[in-house]
Amino acid sequence: MAAATYSKANWQVEADAQQLPNGKYQGIVLVSNKNKDPSKKELHTVADLSDTIDGAFEEAKLLAHHLLGNL
Repeated sequence: MAAATYSKANWQVEADAQQLPNGKYQGIVLVSNKNKDPSKKELHTVADLSDTIDGAFEEAKLLAHHLLGNL
């Protein structure tokens, strides 16, 4: 599954999902500023775990939109 990328002004957020060792999935979001060091990304994780990668990815996209809206 490809990550979803969203932008607002100089900010970029990438939403994705990862499988955890316990077999569950967790949504993750990376936030970066295009005007700063692109290798420095702030990691945010979805609190709730999901049984499916699609569920975790949807939660990550919701978190990404929320974070972008607050920037």
